[in-house]
Amino acid sequence: MKAWLTHHLHSLRIAAQRFRDAPLATLLTILVIGVAVAMPSGLYVLLSNLDRAAGGVKPQIELTVFLKAEVPESEGKALAKSLAKQADIEQVTFISKTEGLHKLETAGLSDITAGLPENPLPDTLIITPKDSNPAALETLNKRLAELETTQRVVMDTDWINRLSALMGLGKNLVLLLAALFGLALAAITANTIRLQIYAQQDEIEVAQLIGATDRFIRRPFLYYGGIQGLVGGIAGWLIILLGGTFIENSVAQVAAAYGASFSLNSLSPAELIPLLGLSTLLGWLGAYFSVNQALRQFANSA
Repeated sequence: MKAWLTHHLHSLRIAAQRFRDAPLATLLTILVIGVAVAMPSGLYVLLSNLDRAAGGVKPQIELTVFLKAEVPESEGKALAKSLAKQADIEQVTFISKTEGLHKLETAGLSDITAGLPENPLPDTLIITPKDSNPAALETLNKRLAELETTQRVVMDTDWINRLSALMGLGKNLVLLLAALFGLALAAITANTIRLQIYAQQDEIEVAQLIGATDRFIRRPFLYYGGIQGLVGGIAGWLIILLGGTFIENSVAQVAAAYGASFSLNSLSPAELIPLLGLSTLLGWLGAYFSVNQALRQFANSA
């Protein structure tokens, strides 16, 4: 156990020495990895804030149910009380035909309503649902339309469907960018490790001649790739923080213009830790495949 720990510490010291030997190249590589991590992660943070902002607005979604003309007002009121008790309905407001006509008159249409022989408006129910999910709204709309007293149900869900589609598109873009930039991160690490391996080819061949195993040779490079991925992930997180700080005042001004207050959220610890773990793993994998390929080439050329 002590020998195992000693060798791993020795491998870590070798990896750290390689960082010190080429500080500028290492810094540029870490910066490139940070940008690769920040692109999909930043889009994820943006979508999360948009989703939170949309949830904070809580738009008033209403369904308007026009009752049949022959339905008595008392029956309409009883129906409103019955619907208000249902689990998926937040509130029901009953508007009688007389009240509806009065609202038209107060809205400046008294000249038109004065010429009507009788009140043509039906009794109306204004229903506020608890769930604004498009599927839940469609289910409620269908159930209300099937009532015997219902003449027509009006529900404008086009904007909800558009918002849902845009959010779904954004999430798919996050997954696509994460996959592409994840491959880029592994490729960057693999290329960096490959250059180091060929620069130290003579040392590696001498070590093999005196009995060094592939595992012994591989381990410092794996540490180097993993550390590079970890530090690159931290750089990506810092880029996201700096970007959020840069646009925070603009976001606050836009929110104030709409009479609201809103502050940007960054990655939470529960999101940051898996991100750093993934970037470390990708750096390690890039180093692993690069070292194995180089060792096979050395063996074939021997």
